[in-house]
Amino acid sequence: MEKKKVLFISSEITPYLPETEMSRKSRFLPQGIQERGKEIRTFMPRYGSVNERRNQLHEVIRLSGMNLIIDDTDHPLIIKVASIQSARMQVYFIDNEDYFQRKHVLKDSKGNEFADNDERAIFFARGVLETVIKLRWAPDLIHCSGWLTSLVPLYVKKAYNDDPLFVNAKLVYSVYHDDFKKSLDVNFRNKLKMNNIDNSDTELVDDPSYVNLSKLAINYSDAVIQGSSKINTEISEYIKSSEKLFLDYQPESTYIDAYNDLYDKML
Repeated sequence: MEKKKVLFISSEITPYLPETEMSRKSRFLPQGIQERGKEIRTFMPRYGSVNERRNQLHEVIRLSGMNLIIDDTDHPLIIKVASIQSARMQVYFIDNEDYFQRKHVLKDSKGNEFADNDERAIFFARGVLETVIKLRWAPDLIHCSGWLTSLVPLYVKKAYNDDPLFVNAKLVYSVYHDDFKKSLDVNFRNKLKMNNIDNSDTELVDDPSYVNLSKLAINYSDAVIQGSSKINTEISEYIKSSEKLFLDYQPESTYIDAYNDLYDKML
């Protein structure tokens, strides 16, 4: 029997970024799922704070070199890869000089959220999907972690819905305690536009707040996981009312098996 393929997309993975609940789960979950007999691919952004030399990142020339157009501007897509030897797993990094070379992740040194975080989220989501197409690797399930991945479900279900690689993919979205305070750029909906995405598909993010972006991800996902013990209460209520397949918060000792069981139920 052919192995099921799971694509993991996360805004943070340790050891490349400091340890948080999300970065730890995003590191050990793919390994655990691989050990349980599934094939995996893992992606995160190549923030400037990721130490390339220490982590032995190198560019994958055959995957790099494409341009993604956001708001009428071309942005070159650079793909890098590193290996976590002990886990026999690779991590792919989405890189771009304009979006990911700065030394901080989503806020500057004073704690102000970057004004272009909206475009960074668009670039990251599309960059991952375009790379998966180049890899000719058809995921059976796509698991997104963190708000920076929140556009992936919309793009898979709408913009890429006629691509044979994604046509049968199931979407899981993990909600974490990773709120941002200021709504994203006012032109966010315009920038989101792609073939097959209508205005009606993005009405929810007319005000691109953290809550609305999370709701958008939930709407286009097939299942939702509570990744942090505490999450935004409005989002929590929205998950309940959505009647989506839902997995409550799981502690370190049980989450890998619980997530794997959820995947099996969906596949």
